[in-house]
Amino acid sequence: MRDFQRPGRSMVHGTRGMAATSHPLATATAIEILRAGGNAVDAAIAACAVQGVVEPQSTGIGGDCFALYAPGGRVPPYAINGSGRAPAAASVDWFREQGIDAIGFESAHATTVPGAVGTWEKLLADHGTRGLDEVLQPAIRYAEEGFVVHSRVAHDWAQNAEKLKACENARAIYLPGGRTPAAGSLHSLPALAETLRLIAKEGAAAFYRGAIADDIVARLATHGSLMTADDLAGFAPQAVEPISTDYRGYDIYECPPNGQGIIALLILNMLEGFELAGLDPVGAERLHLEAEASRLGYRDRTALIADPDAVEVPVAGLLSADYADAMRRHIDPARAMPAELPPGYPAHGDTVYLTVVDGEGNAISFINSLFASFGTGLCTRSGVLLQNRGASFVIDPDHPNRIAGGKRPMHTIIPGMVGQGEHAVMPFGVMGGHFQACGHAHFLTNVIDYGMDPQAALDCPRAFHFGGVMALETTIAEETARRLAALGHTVAWSDIPHGGGQAIAIDRATGVLTGGSDPRKDGCALGI
Repeated sequence: MRDFQRPGRSMVHGTRGMAATSHPLATATAIEILRAGGNAVDAAIAACAVQGVVEPQSTGIGGDCFALYAPGGRVPPYAINGSGRAPAAASVDWFREQGIDAIGFESAHATTVPGAVGTWEKLLADHGTRGLDEVLQPAIRYAEEGFVVHSRVAHDWAQNAEKLKACENARAIYLPGGRTPAAGSLHSLPALAETLRLIAKEGAAAFYRGAIADDIVARLATHGSLMTADDLAGFAPQAVEPISTDYRGYDIYECPPNGQGIIALLILNMLEGFELAGLDPVGAERLHLEAEASRLGYRDRTALIADPDAVEVPVAGLLSADYADAMRRHIDPARAMPAELPPGYPAHGDTVYLTVVDGEGNAISFINSLFASFGTGLCTRSGVLLQNRGASFVIDPDHPNRIAGGKRPMHTIIPGMVGQGEHAVMPFGVMGGHFQACGHAHFLTNVIDYGMDPQAALDCPRAFHFGGVMALETTIAEETARRLAALGHTVAWSDIPHGGGQAIAIDRATGVLTGGSDPRKDGCALGI
């Protein structure tokens, strides 16, 4: 139980349904859908659509999504990959001929086909009880009538003013009066409202064909993109088999590559060989072990994770006990590994996360993203901000994640779900781009090794070793930072918090749902 004399959030409980998102209006929307008889899928997509309006820096219909869904609370969950593909004309040779050796985050070439809308429609058709015509109505209302800009949204919006100024459509729609809206101010998105209204009326086809699609192609073509109308019209989400590992008696489920969920499982497999429970959860020893396992995991992510439809990804090998044992032997509890990491597996040639559980036990873990804040910063006249997932591609003919026509890039966004036996016991996820695989491991070890409830596990201070630097949130003690430096880490204080997150624990014996929502965002959990 938390100390009620200290700032913090209490757990949220319910029995007939629960939603946890990174924005209060999205959470309220999900609860409204549940109260009106909708199920978890209906509520999740309605909430996500609202977030694309009220949290435009993080998500939207110009982004991609992934989901894990446990119908009736049964696992293994259904998994869907809603990530889009590169234009058919894309190739390493073409980019090299143009003198492009890397795809920038604000380049039109970074936009792959947006997968969100088509995936929403597929999820609703297969597992929902409502259609896009109904679940998009709250988002349409907020876009048309306006919404109050919340604090974290305003902060992120302000950080991206220069990016938005570079596109005339983004400037007109997202910089009223030439500036970013302040916290507490009202903002509306009438062009986006009309776009959502057309999708609600005609379905996902209205996004991938016709005026909206033509608008997307024209905006990207202005900046040299290879995207065509045929690329958009050819989008289809893909049902996939989830991958999993056992961590101390719990089954941890992730979507398979091209996402980085496999790296979260690899990190957990390495950490399982250490007695974490005896260590201070915010102490140097625990954070050091987590960092070392993450460094090894992300090394393999960089080298191996790509679209399995195009290249072989050694999923079974990476998740094997033998490989985890071999990698664990490189981790010294008393000293950081050198910058030159040992060889890994042999090579073969800002986001929103939300979760909803309904009264029937259906549970969904759902993530939708533009990647960087406001994606590329490119916006159509119809109000669609375009994601920049293609920036993860590599311009190297020998790399598994090399760009190619119709190929999906390595993705950072990963929904997660915990099961025991035949039942889901906790849909969960974190945001934060590259942090997410490490964030999954951090959150789960907080819950499983340290016995934290979902809210405490989300509140817990975070560190992330990436790009040679161990970035610490400012809630970590200075003595811990000094001890990490003494272990050999290059330590720095992070300018921003690491991600966000939501989780709902399901007590199958009592039917009680317990939710948490990350204080690093504006959101909340609500139960009924």
